[in-house]
Amino acid sequence: MQTDILVIGSGIAGLSYALKIATQRPDLTIKILTKTQADETNTKYAQGGVAAVFNPEQDSFDKHIQDTLIAGDGLCNREVVEIVVQEGPVRMKEIIAWGTDFDKELDGDYKLGKEGGHSENRILHHKDVTGKEIERALLAKIAAFRNIELIDYCFAIDIITQHHLGKLVTKATPNIEAYGVYVLNENNNQVEKIESRITMLATGGCGQVYRTTTNPKIATGDGVAMFYRAKGRVENMEFIQFHPTALFEPGKRFGQAFLITEAVRGDGGILRNSKGEEFMQKYDARLSLAPRDIVARAIDNEMKILGDEHVYLDCRHMDIEKFKEHFPNIYAKCLSIGIDISVHMIPVAPAAHYSCGGIKTNTQGVTSIQHVYCCGEAASTGLHGANRLASNSLLEAMVFAHRCAEDSLQRIDTIPQQETIPDWNAAGTSDPKEMILITQSIKELQMTMSDYVGIVRSNVRLERAMKRLDLLHNETEQLYKTTTLSPQLCELRNMITTAYLIVKCASFRKESRGLHYNLDYPEKKTETENIIL
Repeated sequence: MQTDILVIGSGIAGLSYALKIATQRPDLTIKILTKTQADETNTKYAQGGVAAVFNPEQDSFDKHIQDTLIAGDGLCNREVVEIVVQEGPVRMKEIIAWGTDFDKELDGDYKLGKEGGHSENRILHHKDVTGKEIERALLAKIAAFRNIELIDYCFAIDIITQHHLGKLVTKATPNIEAYGVYVLNENNNQVEKIESRITMLATGGCGQVYRTTTNPKIATGDGVAMFYRAKGRVENMEFIQFHPTALFEPGKRFGQAFLITEAVRGDGGILRNSKGEEFMQKYDARLSLAPRDIVARAIDNEMKILGDEHVYLDCRHMDIEKFKEHFPNIYAKCLSIGIDISVHMIPVAPAAHYSCGGIKTNTQGVTSIQHVYCCGEAASTGLHGANRLASNSLLEAMVFAHRCAEDSLQRIDTIPQQETIPDWNAAGTSDPKEMILITQSIKELQMTMSDYVGIVRSNVRLERAMKRLDLLHNETEQLYKTTTLSPQLCELRNMITTAYLIVKCASFRKESRGLHYNLDYPEKKTETENIIL
């Protein structure tokens, strides 16, 4: 199978990029791969909204830039922050023109919410399912283009480089080139090769490496892991954002947790401990609307002091009708488990939410491997620094999808197809006899990361995590070499690689900054730098 443009991932980053290319070059063939159904993406589960300066009378680019820099705790690339903030409103108007519906006031102006770390109301939203609405609009738009083919249930295994042509490739190899990917096509259970002139990695996050996460099951760090195996540059993977307020459901120890968007606190929700006491005043003057790293650590500390599994989000004083209008899905979910938010407080606890690091890119989304771009949560553009400002992620994806497309269109005609790529070699493998070997390893990995590499870390915890990851890695690589591939085995392998990168970067950072807090290095360094692997 050959294509001009190969997009791996069908969230806002991948779909926006594909639309940009298809619109300007209808002569190019574009294939979008997604490992389950097309709309099952991290984008779909984004509740809060998109941050953009839409009210220049009260808001400004400078305010949004400053809010982003403050949240990023000294590690943001200011040039990238300025690019995203200043280009954001144009990209927003574009996605609105493509059919995305954002909530409006009665006078026709957009309703603008406020979230943690923001100095002004600037969050555009569609009730509490903003990401789902964006995903719907983009998939509908994609369907109108004949030169775009969307292939579902197709799992990307590895990026094809000179390594697959029999050449030695290391981190020091200059000009590593990508020629496409090997994929496990679940429609026929065959490993196939897809040759492409340009490959876009828009593979989303890695929340599933933790026991509890707001991310869907598909968020297993596939793009970052593939890219690292191909000897590409990855950075700042220690900065894993834990969303402070995931719904706590007794008895649910593993898997996806229901997100209680930060916009609830923006509308007046108050965090309280099990004694009913408001506690955020002990940690930050911004109270429940402090940046996520501060709020998550505060909740973690309150839980440890009182020996609790959760704290509470108190919405009882809020206008119930307005709550139902703005947060209908949250209201319905809480009610389904016996929580009437007008009577009861919502039990919440932090859960792994967003990877601020990832595949290192420049301002055009170009990576260290030639002909490979990266966009969205899998990328480390420099926008988020040590902690992402709420609702900046969808904005970043739109801005960088546009920039990646611009650069791709300038280069595509100079890139030839590689004609000598070998087929996948599955000789010597057999069907797995026990799936428990894979499922149990996934649970061990998630427990290890949650227990040792969570909101608070230490040198001893990181050392223990690395030892356990080494064992899991050795066992899984043996399984990988001798067993017929399955999505579960590929995901396990990618999760181990991603977890290793998180622990390795965390071990190198000898300070506490943003989302990385180490008990052995509680202070910030006066000068800091990115951790690049």
